[in-house]
Amino acid sequence: MPTPNPSSSPAPRVRPRIHIPLPRLEVENFGPIKKADVEFGSLNVFVGPQAAGKSLFLQLMKLVVDVSHVKQEFKRAGVDWQGKFETFMDVYFGEGMKSLWSARRTSVKFDGDVISLPELVENTKAKKAESMFFIPAQRVLAFRDGWPQAFTYYDPGVPFALREFSEELRLMISDLGTAETLFPVPRRLKDEFRELLQKHIFPGFNLKVDAQRAQKRLVLSDAGKESGGLPFVVWSAGQREFVPLLLGLYWLMTPAGASRRKGIEWVVIEELEMGLHPRAIAVVMLMIFELAARGYKVCISTHSPQVLDAMWALKHLKANKATPEALLSVFEAPKTAPMIKLARDVMLKSQRVYYFDRDAGITRNISGLDPFSEDVGESGWGGLSEFSSRANDAVATAVANANS
Repeated sequence: MPTPNPSSSPAPRVRPRIHIPLPRLEVENFGPIKKADVEFGSLNVFVGPQAAGKSLFLQLMKLVVDVSHVKQEFKRAGVDWQGKFETFMDVYFGEGMKSLWSARRTSVKFDGDVISLPELVENTKAKKAESMFFIPAQRVLAFRDGWPQAFTYYDPGVPFALREFSEELRLMISDLGTAETLFPVPRRLKDEFRELLQKHIFPGFNLKVDAQRAQKRLVLSDAGKESGGLPFVVWSAGQREFVPLLLGLYWLMTPAGASRRKGIEWVVIEELEMGLHPRAIAVVMLMIFELAARGYKVCISTHSPQVLDAMWALKHLKANKATPEALLSVFEAPKTAPMIKLARDVMLKSQRVYYFDRDAGITRNISGLDPFSEDVGESGWGGLSEFSSRANDAVATAVANANS
């Protein structure tokens, strides 16, 4: 048998890359949304003015992927929508929201499949576990006297997203013992996150469960004291807004071996910046990156230009093959091995930014975040940088005139 000629041997077989289509939700004529076409990456940011439809779009996505779970929760809580789709819309989206859907005009497609929302709601029977964890903008309302409320505490006209979030938090912490410390806790979050949060949000304080009274409550206690603490009502606005978010992040960032909470694929966080100083926002963005690095599909709605700054930096650092340390320097984060791994992992993830144009009623993909784009929505980053641009222009003109 002749010896094979190495030069004529076939090239190694390269396995073709399998293209996995990204999840996509298309919506037309749903409340203020005339047309929205969103293809989701690993990290998704939604911007636009109030009442442009961002929250409604995300709640609709929750309903599409979790309709069975939603119906189970309503049944468990004794919420009777009497089999009427209009009533369901009011108890899911909130009182007065049944007019969002028009049988003649509204269109919804998920991954190319046409969805009739009335049929989806009325006909879905199979039990399916929750797949999207939703942290709503109204999260501070989940707390009454420093303790999250049960699903059934709220009026049926309160949006489902808030009621469910409050219930999830209640179940998570209701069985904790006396004076149980919730923050800082070993094995809850990375050491680096805990140190940054202590510095920028809880300086000198621990978050604890106070069980000295008949009703448990969360308090902020002096880190050097064993008992007592400040009740919820006297916390700073940032602390009141952040604690529900922190507990939601606890729930998602499982301390055990699994990187994700079982069954949960999607995470929605609305207006993470509320009440927070810019340095605290930077810490929260790092924690959002952690969620994406763990494999969650993360969706954020925001009115903060700093969040868009972070996305712009992430995009261009990736494009220019920067080191993970360069990304960490943006956030003044420690360049430890765990944080370098986090930065490296998130730089491999896909990202999207969508602008909800309230005047036109449409969404536009502005993921390029190009300040020189002819699209005003993109160049102004969804309106979040317009004020800074006008201020710069006004000052530059004044300086030029003064020197002329």
